[in-house]
Amino acid sequence: MLEIRHLRTLSALRSAGSLVRAAQLLNLTQSALSHQIKLLEDRYGGPLFERKTVPIGFTATGARLLRLADTLLPEIEQAERDVARLSQGDQGQLRVALECHTCFDWLMPVMDEFRQRWPEVEIDLVSGFHSEPCDLLRAGNADLVIGSNYASEFTTFPLFRFEILTVMALKHKLQAKRRLQAADFEGETLITYPVPESRIDLIREVLKPAGIHYQRRTAELTVAVLQLVASRRGVAALPNWAIKNYVDYDYVSARPVGDQGLWSDLFVSVPDALRQKAFVLDFVNVIREQCARTLDGIELLS
Repeated sequence: MLEIRHLRTLSALRSAGSLVRAAQLLNLTQSALSHQIKLLEDRYGGPLFERKTVPIGFTATGARLLRLADTLLPEIEQAERDVARLSQGDQGQLRVALECHTCFDWLMPVMDEFRQRWPEVEIDLVSGFHSEPCDLLRAGNADLVIGSNYASEFTTFPLFRFEILTVMALKHKLQAKRRLQAADFEGETLITYPVPESRIDLIREVLKPAGIHYQRRTAELTVAVLQLVASRRGVAALPNWAIKNYVDYDYVSARPVGDQGLWSDLFVSVPDALRQKAFVLDFVNVIREQCARTLDGIELLS
């Protein structure tokens, strides 16, 4: 029998663009997702999508079921939100604090989508960027933190994992290397956001342990960092999704760090009192859904 979870699976496949990312979005193993799809295809007597196309191309059968999903799922999700409002109330506040400067780029569309779903909830950004945003939770000056670190005293929801790449000017001497090692940064100027060095993955995980000497220069905005890099003032280390367009248009070049790459995880943290609030859970879901659909090179965390 066709079930709601099957429609959600097809919708996730379209949003995520691959079986791997759809499984992450649905919090399923890839084998469980493949089994579910096989049962559906056995029921309807043929494939629902083309396995070898990127992004996924749906067959006529799959496209018809997607149209059904587009009709039913918004109604079901709206009903679930309405029920949550009846049981929990329809008012609330969500003051969001950011540890990650580049998160701002994808957070604005997320907040726009959230406001459409929860117009009664007042959502706003806590002014500025914060190297220790969990202190704002402790002080009651924020309701939700997005960052790479979290404290065990708060409820934490995993978002996604991303690779940090070294960004350099075109024809920079390091561009000749496929991967960079710690020694390659000796004597380089590293352009960073104005945060403590302990919060910068490249410094904390790579340069400091290897005893590498470097200069440091700071800039507030991502575009300012990239302008300095492009004008040969130094190199930077930024998330893969934050620099993709600049690399694609040959404004700068990028290289991975280390044999396995330099990776970081992103989380949402909230006080325990908010952990079961429907609008908080939905905010996390909107982040995961939109980022799976729009950010290249991330891996959703489960």
